[in-house]
Amino acid sequence: MIDALSKAFFQTLARSRNLKRLASRYGMRRPDGFARRFIAGETIDEAIAVARTLEGQGLSVTLDYLGESVGTIPEADAATRAYLGVMERIAAAGITRNISLKLTQLGLTIDRATCVDNLRRILDAGVTRDFFVRVDMENSPYTDVTLDVFETMWQQGYRNAGTVLQSYLRRSEADAARLNRLGARVRLVKGAYNEPREVAYPSKADVDAAFVRLTQLLLVDGHYPAIATHDPVLIEATRAFARERGIASDRYEFQMLYGIRRDLQASLLAAGYRVRVYVPFGREWFPYFMRRLGERPANVGFVVRGLLRERR
Repeated sequence: MIDALSKAFFQTLARSRNLKRLASRYGMRRPDGFARRFIAGETIDEAIAVARTLEGQGLSVTLDYLGESVGTIPEADAATRAYLGVMERIAAAGITRNISLKLTQLGLTIDRATCVDNLRRILDAGVTRDFFVRVDMENSPYTDVTLDVFETMWQQGYRNAGTVLQSYLRRSEADAARLNRLGARVRLVKGAYNEPREVAYPSKADVDAAFVRLTQLLLVDGHYPAIATHDPVLIEATRAFARERGIASDRYEFQMLYGIRRDLQASLLAAGYRVRVYVPFGREWFPYFMRRLGERPANVGFVVRGLLRERR
């Protein structure tokens, strides 16, 4: 219940225009700005610099140009063209050719056909430049349509794409079986949105138990799943199950968010596991940032201290 209240509170704050203006003014202003704990920067140059540092440590990366729920078709086209530009810059920089995106950023809430066309433009560029494109999952009203759009692209022959499932949604085991049958790559996360209990497990224990079940389903029947968690208990459960079933460490990877549990990232690397870091960047970082705070309210004090320092 506390987790649900925390998510609801911070997602309410995320819709505050005044708070967004304040955070946008100060969060990235200095190299040690408070938002930089979770956000690589506002520009692709900053994101590439972060990616190079992480790759120098032996980590893989996926870059996410932040943005969601655009309001017009021209905005969706602009976001698509921005992603194509980002892909060109990534290819030129020689870093990992792996990106993540949200369908509402490409116009899903405006016109599905436009969104599909925009996604196809990105996937076509990905085929040409050898990119993997992760279609992120948003809150539950978009689960069906996201999976349907993804499967449409898959059936049209796009194999350079994967998607995401959230263990807190009651439906995710059926969705995992569906994606395993396709042969698609899945990133498994707990889920960061505030959801009604009719569609999502209300307790952390239930969410964690579902995460373990889904992990095992993806490890046995899936195709190079990404186990995305910072929870040492769930990570150890994954490792133990893989050992018991003789599943080699190169058949899956762990994923973590930029700025969170760097110690755990390093220890997994040292133990011989593959670790990919999700690197978000862009000017529209505020909603993502607030979701991270909702997951870990203890970080609020860190942000407040940073904000006070910035305003001096």
